[in-house]
Amino acid sequence: MSNSNGLNEVSGSSLRGKVVLVTGAARGIGEAIARECVRSGATVVCADVLDQLGLSVADSLGDAASYVPIDVAEERSWHEAADTLSHRHGGIDVLVNNAGVLHTAAIADTSVDDFLRLVSVNQLGCFLGMRTAAPLMAARRGGSIVNVSSALGMVGMSGMVAYTATKFAIRGMTKAAAVELGPVGIRVNSVHPTGVITPMSDPARFGRGERDVSRIPLRRLAGTAEIARLVVFLASDASSYCTGSEFIIDGGVLAGQAS
Repeated sequence: MSNSNGLNEVSGSSLRGKVVLVTGAARGIGEAIARECVRSGATVVCADVLDQLGLSVADSLGDAASYVPIDVAEERSWHEAADTLSHRHGGIDVLVNNAGVLHTAAIADTSVDDFLRLVSVNQLGCFLGMRTAAPLMAARRGGSIVNVSSALGMVGMSGMVAYTATKFAIRGMTKAAAVELGPVGIRVNSVHPTGVITPMSDPARFGRGERDVSRIPLRRLAGTAEIARLVVFLASDASSYCTGSEFIIDGGVLAGQAS
């Protein structure tokens, strides 16, 4: 079955029986991932620091979803979440490290506090998530971790030094974790989107003109559901031999400049 963009729908049973934790699930890509995971049969735990929005998303998904507050940059918050996951669900099968923040400024205008804030949320948050999930998954004899990076984890961009640094770090951590955790059946992959319309990163903020798509080979922006379907593929057994890899979903931007 195909949608209006000609993309194949993910099988409705591809995550059946799996417990999935999605960070940054209150809006944007994270919300879309949570919804697609439920649609694919999973039990989903939505996590965020935006409690009201996160609760609203979980409530809208019915009995298949719940909400847990997690400040991804705080170790104690992850410990509390692990206790909740163990008590409610007996562990976890899939972790989607999606939570992230953005800062745009020239290098000279980026303060140490600005830089460290992005490191804390984007980079440390991803590390703490993997460290928390790994033993829970190992106890269930396997699992999948999907780290949401960015196309700016592959190339640089002016005015984005802190963000780019953290997204490159996620790509490197993904590879190291895949090598270390593979022997216990845990797969780890990274997703690298760009050109996605979200509350945090509307492309109109960074280009010339109103959402200019002339440099994108596919000549359009991505919907959050398109990113979510790729994440579901990596979370599911359909990608059972994929680990340590980066999956770019950018409409062809990194392939070259469209004329």
